[in-house]
Amino acid sequence: MKFTKMQGTGNDYVYINCFEETVERPEELAVKVSDRHFGIGSDGLILICPSGQADCRMKMFNADGSESEMCGNGIRCVGKYVYDHHIVEKDEFDVETKAGIKHLKVTDEGGKASLITVDMGIPEVTGEVPEPIMIDGRSYEFIGISMGNPHAIYYMDEIDGLDLEAMGPAFETHKRFPERTNSEFIQVIDRSHLRMRVWERGSGETWACGTGATASAVASILSGRTENTVEVELKGGILSITWDRESGHVYMTGPAVEVFQGEFDPENL
Repeated sequence: MKFTKMQGTGNDYVYINCFEETVERPEELAVKVSDRHFGIGSDGLILICPSGQADCRMKMFNADGSESEMCGNGIRCVGKYVYDHHIVEKDEFDVETKAGIKHLKVTDEGGKASLITVDMGIPEVTGEVPEPIMIDGRSYEFIGISMGNPHAIYYMDEIDGLDLEAMGPAFETHKRFPERTNSEFIQVIDRSHLRMRVWERGSGETWACGTGATASAVASILSGRTENTVEVELKGGILSITWDRESGHVYMTGPAVEVFQGEFDPENL
C-alpha cells in the first residue's frame, strides 16, 4: 500500500490516496501506522477519498483508532495533496468532512501549494463563557467551543511548565465531556498573539491542532482578550486565524508540507 507522510505545523499524519488504494479497516490501520517505534509514526491516519458532494473527502482517524470529525492541519495537507497531485485542477475547492463541507483556497508557489486558507465555518459556543470545572481536585475555568469537534480552552499565566502527559488524560476524559474533548492551554502574549499547547482527544499532546487554534482564537476574541485576527503560536509553527464577525465564519491560514512517500505491507505492521 502506498502512503504519503505530511505535516502541518508539526501535526503529522499518514495519508493514503483512496482514489487509488482501498483501506478496509482504517481504525486498526491508524493504530498500526501511528506507532513511532513499530509503524511509520504519526498523530493518526487520514484517507483522501472521492466524494459525491465535494471535490474530495477527508476521513481522519486518531492514533488510538478513533475517528474524528475534523482536523484543521490535516485538511490543509489534504488540500495540498489533491492540488499538487492534480486530483483537483483549481486553486479553490471543497473538501467533505464529518463536520461538513469545508472550502479551501490555495496559495501557489512554483506549481505547488504552499499556504492554504480554510473556511472553518461558524463556531459554536458549548457552555458558559467562562465555565467553571473541577479537575483532579483543582478548580479551573474554560471556554467550550465546537468547530465540528469539541474543544475546551484554558487560560494560563505560562504554559511551558505544564506537564501535559500527567494532566492531559483527566482533562480529556472529565465527565463534563461524555465524548471526550480536545484541551487547549493558552498564554496570551498580546492582543494579536497567543501561545498554545494542546492535548488532543485520542492522540495526546501534539505539536499543533488547527481546529484547536481556531477554537482558541474564537474564545479569546469572545472574551475580549484579542482582536478579530490573531496569530496562534504552537510547538510546530504559527497559524493565522481571522474571525469575520459579520458572516460568522472563521478562516485559518497555514502551511502544509509533504515529508516523504513510501510503501508498506499492512500485514507486517
